[in-house]
Amino acid sequence: MKWLELSIDTTPEGIEPVSGLLAAYGVESLMIDEEGDFKRFLENNRRYWDYVDEALLREKQGKCRVTFYLAEDAEGWDTLAKLRVALSAFRQQNPAYAPLLLSMANVADEDWENNWKQFYRPMKIGERLLVVPEWEQADAEGRVPLILNPGLTFGTGSHATTRLCLTALDRLIHGGEKVLDLGCGSGILSIAALRLGAAQAFACDVDPTCVTVAYENAALNGVDRTRYTVRAGDVTADRALAREFGDGYDVVVANIVADVILHLSTKVRPLLRPDGVFLCSGIIDTRAEEVRQALLAAGWDVAETDSAEGWYAYLCRPGAATD
Repeated sequence: MKWLELSIDTTPEGIEPVSGLLAAYGVESLMIDEEGDFKRFLENNRRYWDYVDEALLREKQGKCRVTFYLAEDAEGWDTLAKLRVALSAFRQQNPAYAPLLLSMANVADEDWENNWKQFYRPMKIGERLLVVPEWEQADAEGRVPLILNPGLTFGTGSHATTRLCLTALDRLIHGGEKVLDLGCGSGILSIAALRLGAAQAFACDVDPTCVTVAYENAALNGVDRTRYTVRAGDVTADRALAREFGDGYDVVVANIVADVILHLSTKVRPLLRPDGVFLCSGIIDTRAEEVRQALLAAGWDVAETDSAEGWYAYLCRPGAATD
């Protein structure tokens, strides 16, 4: 198996938070290089050196690097895409841990942007959907084609969490629904809902790049802006954004991470119609029960639980009102 070698540059204080961010996406085997290691190396090996270049010392000052590996396959590239989006939000929320730069070892920029395409092929999902990359040709065979060029934002359909959500939407959308997509990435979930018959959808993501990507993917599928709105912003903190997307949704879908879903569990209910549903995924198995208990405590009935490849999705309906 081939591997992608990736690293995130941060500060000494950022090592633990960055490691936690990676763990949320199932990345737990890490190598950590920090300024302290470099200084200890110099101190313990004085007999081997007489002079250390000042530029090298400045380069190492306050810098730490967390290195990790992902399989060079469809899921590995999809995990990388989701990490890029999450890191963008993490950078905005934690400027003290800068630079928070994600890099790939021994890979040219053009390869970074294009190598992943070889792993992305047409994919049947649920009973009705066929996800098709823009650069591929496929016979829909009676299915609803969903054409995507996701770039390096998250959302190709390859990752288990995306497939879980798409499969649920395939069952939920029957025509005329209003859908809210929180953490939209490439727009795959909200555009799929529209292709399956939803009347309108609102999507948002903390990464501004996702706005352009989602609108471009919508255009590939014949969806115009009279039915589809995409915005950038933090749904958990941006009140103006919350006012814009309003309420009265039949489906709110959030394919994000456990921590954000924990926060959303107490915020989503007013956005739904009385018989609406909250579909959440991006929950790694080690936190699945924690999230389920939080949803129950927030007054949700967890109507359906689905899992795949160590990831969970919950379909929730409003339960009895809680104090």
